[in-house]
Amino acid sequence: MNYENNRITKLFGIKYPLIEGGMAWVGTAKLAAAVSNAGGLGTIGSGSMTPEILEKEIKRIKTLTDKPFAVNVIMLNPFVEEIIDLLIKEKVPVAILAAGNPGKYIDKLKKAGIKVAAVVSSENLALRLEKKGIDAIIGEGMECGGHIGDVTTMVLIPKLTEMLSVPVIAAGGIADYRGALASFMLGAEGIQMGTRFIATVESEADENYKNKVVKSGIRDTLIAGAKLGHPARSLKNKFMKNVIKAEVGSAEEAEEMMLGSLKRAFLEGDNDNAAFMAGQSTGLVGDIKTVEEVITDMFTKIDEKLKTFLEVNLQ
Repeated sequence: MNYENNRITKLFGIKYPLIEGGMAWVGTAKLAAAVSNAGGLGTIGSGSMTPEILEKEIKRIKTLTDKPFAVNVIMLNPFVEEIIDLLIKEKVPVAILAAGNPGKYIDKLKKAGIKVAAVVSSENLALRLEKKGIDAIIGEGMECGGHIGDVTTMVLIPKLTEMLSVPVIAAGGIADYRGALASFMLGAEGIQMGTRFIATVESEADENYKNKVVKSGIRDTLIAGAKLGHPARSLKNKFMKNVIKAEVGSAEEAEEMMLGSLKRAFLEGDNDNAAFMAGQSTGLVGDIKTVEEVITDMFTKIDEKLKTFLEVNLQ
């Protein structure tokens, strides 16, 4: 299949309509560069980074790829104003805004020549952002890892595509060609994957983190943080079960337990004291491959399966 006329590939200047999810800690310059070099849009997940740390990652990715890349910026970061200015200074090709209402930054970024997308789980927010001039909307269903909304991808994407004129990218629960094909049939013009890229050769996550993603099933995640106002999905372990228990008695205690828990998963693979954030698609991963193998396999199979479907059903 040729994606030259796809609105997402044209917008971002990429070969395939595939975006790497903006994962805090996991979304390093090395992983993002591998995705970009393989034809997708790699994404540095800035998470709670300071501007100084993020600047180093941006400079690092520029030594690893000459292809377009993105930086995911969460509105909850206390340095968000400085980070927006940093993206402009460094001429980052694409900004992906998440975890809040980023409307006031859209015009500023676009005037600097930066393409702007936003991650949403609400059709109402998507509509407001379209009116603000957003270039694309990433509709993220609750199957995703990390912070989640309350609507599934299967329902959210058709609703967004019927409401919006800007292109929609589907996220949440996608790990291979099957999720990609389904997303396209729902009206999405691109897909975003995060969990699948944790279990890749280029991922700098601790090997235990990668292996847990590979070995976990579709029911091996749980959601914590609802009482804190920001529910997030992680792989099941004793630590996360204790966080949920703590939430019942003290939201403050649960919040304190979660501080640094993703960092410990990424750097140390600490089974007992870490939140291994991942989506339900963890049960679809099954192996560790190179990023190029993941992407090439996906789009090769999209072509093959679509051709077979048409041959069988249009006889």
